[in-house]
Amino acid sequence: MMGLMLILTTAKHRTRRYRQLLLTSMFLLTLAPDAVFSQSLPSSTLQVVVNSNQDRVQPDGNLTLREAIQVVNGTLPLEKLSQEERKLVTSGGEFSQISFNLPPGETTIAVEKILPPLGVPRLLIDGTTQPGYEGNKSATAEIAIPTPIVSITTAPGREVLRGLTVTADRVTIRGLSIYGFTSKHGVTESTPPADIFISHRLPPPDTTEQQPPNADFPYYNRNTPPQNVVIENNWLGITPEEKMPEVTSAFGVSVFNGVNTTISRNRISYHDGSGIITSVRAEGMQVVQNIIVGNGLAGMPDGIRLDGVIDKSELRGNLICANDGSGVFLFKPQGSVTIRNNNIKFNGRRFRRAAVYLMGSNHQVKENQISYQSGAGVVITSYPQSDRNTIQNNSFFQLEGLSIDLNAQHNVGVQDFQNGDGVNPPRNSPNRKRDTANAAINTPKFLSPEFLTDINPTVGIDGIAEPDSQVDIYKVTGNNYGALTELLGTTKADNKGKFSLDLANIQPGDRISAISTHPDFGTSEPSYPAIARTLNNSPSSPISNIPSPQPQCLSSPPAPEPEIPPEPIRLQIPKNIHFALDKDYISPESAKILDKIAQAMGDNPTITAELLGHTDIRASDTYNINLAARRAKNTRNYLIKQGIAPERMTIRSLGERQLQTPGTSKLDHARNRRVEFIFQDIRGIEVIVQESDLQLER
Repeated sequence: MMGLMLILTTAKHRTRRYRQLLLTSMFLLTLAPDAVFSQSLPSSTLQVVVNSNQDRVQPDGNLTLREAIQVVNGTLPLEKLSQEERKLVTSGGEFSQISFNLPPGETTIAVEKILPPLGVPRLLIDGTTQPGYEGNKSATAEIAIPTPIVSITTAPGREVLRGLTVTADRVTIRGLSIYGFTSKHGVTESTPPADIFISHRLPPPDTTEQQPPNADFPYYNRNTPPQNVVIENNWLGITPEEKMPEVTSAFGVSVFNGVNTTISRNRISYHDGSGIITSVRAEGMQVVQNIIVGNGLAGMPDGIRLDGVIDKSELRGNLICANDGSGVFLFKPQGSVTIRNNNIKFNGRRFRRAAVYLMGSNHQVKENQISYQSGAGVVITSYPQSDRNTIQNNSFFQLEGLSIDLNAQHNVGVQDFQNGDGVNPPRNSPNRKRDTANAAINTPKFLSPEFLTDINPTVGIDGIAEPDSQVDIYKVTGNNYGALTELLGTTKADNKGKFSLDLANIQPGDRISAISTHPDFGTSEPSYPAIARTLNNSPSSPISNIPSPQPQCLSSPPAPEPEIPPEPIRLQIPKNIHFALDKDYISPESAKILDKIAQAMGDNPTITAELLGHTDIRASDTYNINLAARRAKNTRNYLIKQGIAPERMTIRSLGERQLQTPGTSKLDHARNRRVEFIFQDIRGIEVIVQESDLQLER
């Protein structure tokens, strides 16, 4: 399924996906005939109370969610309801509303097939109306999002493409838990499965009438996208018990075609693909103060993936943590987006990608905290050409790459483009402006690699940068180029590129770097750091090993700290689990070992694990790398289902490159077919290796 979703975002299939919208329409008509609207919608707003978690349409004493949606849509006349059901429907108010009064213990609505689209304007589906909902209580300290009571999920044994589908203006979905919506076999490349799917009504196949934003859009002008949809205070992909569901959703919110959508204060976790994804149009979208954690478990790995028309969209104040790829990934967008004041950390759990990956021009990445990334901080691609992207006032920490990396077109490898291609040479020819991101704006250079701190209370910094550019000086942590951790000051280069700045509170051993930003080009890569020293002493060596904190995305509201820290303990847990020949599934024997590992990691929250996937020497290197990656991914996902937070685990695939035993016997092969755990703990806990699940081939 997720391989099919990946096709959605490849340029090779972009035209094809639009043609297949006709197939989508036919599929939806077949799968959900009650989604087809009658021509006469309700003439007034309605207030409908859902009092049954069943998924049926019949005149009885209970009103279901499916019935409520059809009533407000005008496809289920009131005269077809029972007398008891009619009592649950009243008219009046500024907007239509579906509220909930489900019996205690019956608050999970398990749907058998796709629910009808929400097709009437000014509609509110409000899970906060369920008795017992506590709007002032949150399970998380980072962003307060109340725990929902009402859940919408799939019925056991059923495969349902989407949870709620929005096709009308000013629809609000609030206070619900929605999970378990996917399609294992796919439908088309055009309409991905999602917990919440936002689009215009079923599009026609004729492409002659629609012009912008793309000439090949298969929409009539009358098929306008819904505007001002609000998704707020929901839990998507995660149960009210804070668990990963048995059936994981494909995506969280899919803005397939919408304008001015607001996605605010939602908790979005445990999706096979991205937590938020756009496709055709999503301009003016506001993604504000969401918790986006642990997505991309099986397919498209990025926390937020933006495609299509996204002009004037903004990502602000979100916690984007422990997703399998980038925190934010832009793929051939049209228009520009602002990424501001987000906490983006511990991403790249499965793929080494930049925390923020930009395609396109005129994007702004400002005032974000970007840290603990298995990759670079911000990477800007050069294919297609991407210019005038501004990266300023961010704080970076512990990156496996540059804080800002401008790709050049001569590096065409996937890894280069997703994780950066390293330091660029000076812009020494006109061609470099055309083949490098941000027009290959020159990196600043300090006039001296060292500066003295004991002559004056302030330190004068001089250098050369892009003429007439703004130069930002940062304190750097880490070795080599390090990470731009703290903004120390800002100055302006003159028309010859010279700049100077006086800095205070610089200590011996401090390292500083600089970036420059010019409105015609964008922001540069960071300069190689200069280091502070005293007159009589050599410069201090940079810190080579900066201790990592406990990987943690979320925490409970503050509780009293224990007065005495716990003593280190000695654990006896296995270091490997093993796999059958050419298999990637978890055997019953391996599951028992993983249960022990989950128990140990649960008891000791300071333990982290790197999961290294291995194979034996048979088959090609490429095949074995993919097989080992699947083994590591399935192992990690099993532990997530046992309650281990995804940010505590990182996946690496080594294939046959690090054999445990070099022999070729069946026992040697069995020992090499493994996922190896590299445990770390800041308290120095000892780990004793055991081996009890070898699966010898016959």
